[in-house]
Amino acid sequence: MYDVVLLTLDDAPAGGCAASQPRVPVLSCRDALVATGATVELVTAYADSDIDAVLDKPARLVVAAATDGQVRAVVRRLVRRYAPPPSERPASLAADRTLPDLPPIGILPMGDVEFVTRLGLPSAPSDVAKAVLGDAVRRFDLLRNDGGSVTLHGTLVGGTDDQGRAVPFAARVEVDDTVLADGTEPLVATAVANAGGYATVDGLPLVTRADPADGVLDVAVALPVTTRRLFGRREPRVEIRRARGRAVAVHPLADVAFLDDGVAGTLGRKRTWWMERGAWAVYAN
Repeated sequence: MYDVVLLTLDDAPAGGCAASQPRVPVLSCRDALVATGATVELVTAYADSDIDAVLDKPARLVVAAATDGQVRAVVRRLVRRYAPPPSERPASLAADRTLPDLPPIGILPMGDVEFVTRLGLPSAPSDVAKAVLGDAVRRFDLLRNDGGSVTLHGTLVGGTDDQGRAVPFAARVEVDDTVLADGTEPLVATAVANAGGYATVDGLPLVTRADPADGVLDVAVALPVTTRRLFGRREPRVEIRRARGRAVAVHPLADVAFLDDGVAGTLGRKRTWWMERGAWAVYAN
């Protein structure tokens, strides 16, 4: 039995070639854990089934992640494992939650894991090892969505052309009972924020109050408008509309590009995100 599993996510090796060797931060974190007397298993996951097998192990988990999206992949499998079906909802579950508190994980950043940087989580391998073996835990809000996934940091709806210019799109955006956009106006961006990842885009301040532990999601839409200046001169500008709440629905009228925790995709139908207050946790010093 192992005390800690150090999990790395990777693509499946092409042509059956040998998997890549553990990177230096992983080995350094392992050595720091072993130096305290802990037993450590190194695992590389190539598919969701590999992550699920790790979650079956009675050990503390450290995710060696290169991106926010890799952390999200593990949390998504945790949600799948622990969320009860609606018909079996336990009476002890809080009214504003659809899943119980998820077990904490450690995060060892292997690159630009923005969530770790913004929240001041341990990042050096030795600090991560110390946190994972300790009792200090920070709990964060989690966004679930009706597409079966989760969002840790935020989602940015909208794309750019080959010259990097925003491509307008139409979508209806509702936050609880507030309509930010009714689908008749062109939008250049929509941000659904749990933390500050998409607070500012190309210098444009979309979200100003995002807090990953306040139990509220923040939403902003940006749309181009033209104002009339002195002597009738027209001047283009960008208008920002903001709202906060427990849930948001974004209904694009046509396919539109989006980023969810840094993972690119296309949104072609209505998608709803809702808040799971304090649902996931990270070991912290």
